[in-house]
Amino acid sequence: MTDTIDSQRVDEILASFFIRSKARAARMHPDYLTMWERLEACTVGGKRFRPRLIMTVYGLLGGKDTTTAATVAASFELLHTALIVHDDVVDRDFARRGVPNVSGSYRDFAAAGGSDRTRAEHTGLSVGVIAGDLALANAYRLMGEVDADLPTRQRLGDILDEAVFASAAGELLDILGPLNLTPQTVEEVLQMARLKTAVYSFEAPLQAAAVLAGAEDRLTEALGAFGRDIGIAYQVADDLIGVFGDESLTGKVGWGDLREGKRTTLIAHAAAQPQWRRISALIADPELTAMGAAEIRTLLMESGARTHSTQLAQDFTHRALQHLAAPYVPQDVRNGLAPIIDVVAERVHL
Repeated sequence: MTDTIDSQRVDEILASFFIRSKARAARMHPDYLTMWERLEACTVGGKRFRPRLIMTVYGLLGGKDTTTAATVAASFELLHTALIVHDDVVDRDFARRGVPNVSGSYRDFAAAGGSDRTRAEHTGLSVGVIAGDLALANAYRLMGEVDADLPTRQRLGDILDEAVFASAAGELLDILGPLNLTPQTVEEVLQMARLKTAVYSFEAPLQAAAVLAGAEDRLTEALGAFGRDIGIAYQVADDLIGVFGDESLTGKVGWGDLREGKRTTLIAHAAAQPQWRRISALIADPELTAMGAAEIRTLLMESGARTHSTQLAQDFTHRALQHLAAPYVPQDVRNGLAPIIDVVAERVHL
């Protein structure tokens, strides 16, 4: 029940933010209002994972001001929105969850108006950049509205800024990785996973919740370290699902990551094995078929890549648990974070 109430409070703050923003946009131009409506749609229907994480840990640490916590949570949700909108631009994706995203909506709008494919896609991607920039800027604005003393607001601002800074580094490495003829090492892929995903999805939200609740520094650091390692484990497990997961359960094409040539620990490990010669001839092919993907999966298993990545996810999960084992981490917090560990475990055991 409490989780439902907390989620509703985050939703209310986001709704209030968009009402104000749409009113401002409407005074400037109807097209600007439409874009803000598209951006708002990106925040609807998601899992609200980061807000739930913040609200849960804040409450477990004795925090009582749910409105203030929900404002912090809404800030991280806007950051998430910004990053996925920009990530779709980088990946030239025009849909998310099976429906047109911001870029897809404006690509379709331009195409309906007579633009050719190149012009329509450019229009869609351009609007995606604008919308993502606005979401990012307003994540900072919402964080600035947090009702807390100046030192707390400064620390929260620093945590948000580090999340943005790290995510940009991870995205850059992800973009540049495929340009190298030699695949990144496993260590480089893990670092990229931490920067692109773990920091803003796990590490920073946990630290923000602790700081807002007035937790001591060592507890804040332990929660951040837990978030870092469980976030890496989560990403490794997610990459395993991207290749070996059941399509009927994941909702994704089972060879999308292979067709894209996505740099994962699977690929990094396989690159040092005899099977790599054949794998490298198949991956990153826009015309990759189900049969070709099946062959790659077999070769990845023969190379030991699947076993190695599974072990990595388990190892990082274990490391994460060790951070929670410190005597100054409350048992309620350990119990509250258990579901995250369970999710990773389920993903590892496909």
